[in-house]
Amino acid sequence: QVQLVESGGGLVQPGGSLRLSCAASGIIFSGHTMGWYRQAPGKQRELVAAVTAGGNTNYAGSVKGRFTISRDNAKNTVYLQMNSLKPEDTAVYYCNARNTILLKDTWGQGTQVTVSS
Repeated sequence: QVQLVESGGGLVQPGGSLRLSCAASGIIFSGHTMGWYRQAPGKQRELVAAVTAGGNTNYAGSVKGRFTISRDNAKNTVYLQMNSLKPEDTAVYYCNARNTILLKDTWGQGTQVTVSS
């Protein structure tokens, strides 16, 4: 059974930092592109950052320079380090595993990130 479990969300003040983690099971982790998406109330889900099996990364323009995505294939885990957080970063953050051969997506349950003073 494929499962993605996110952790690390919470409430943080503007300018603060959080690190999200996503532990995967039931998939060949090293063969998947891993990504973080977010969805704010009333808005569509959007890509925040992704890292391919080969380690290439891409970021949404709004987070470039503040967020860093990384993966540890030995631990089947992907991370999102978020620095200099802004109120507009408030959203539910979802982990995604994409099988780029089968074009199949697996999603985590989401973790809430709230940036507020």
